[in-house]
Amino acid sequence: MTPETVEDFCLTLPGAMLSVQWGGAHVFKVGGKIFAILAGMSRGEPEAWFKASEFSYILLVEQPGIRPAPYLARAKWVAAALDALPADDLQAYLREAHRLVLAKLTRAARAEILGPA
Repeated sequence: MTPETVEDFCLTLPGAMLSVQWGGAHVFKVGGKIFAILAGMSRGEPEAWFKASEFSYILLVEQPGIRPAPYLARAKWVAAALDALPADDLQAYLREAHRLVLAKLTRAARAEILGPA
């Protein structure tokens, strides 16, 4: 995937917002909480950083091109080169990151994003 396709995909997720911060990183949030980051673009080495489940984290960091995300590894975040995973898999992990963060929001915040249950 390209940085543009990652950005386009993340913005299709319910309630997703983009902010550019920390020296040009594209930060994707839901309910004010970060679920993914596009980092390394200024170095020409774009990576998708995202929250993973505990099980996925263990599997992902063993793959070539994927490592624990700096500063965020203790919270089970990974940093993946954009070519480290097939596009469908990367999209699935980004969707799961969004779901994991959305699930931690209050019931009221989730309802505001997703509508009443």
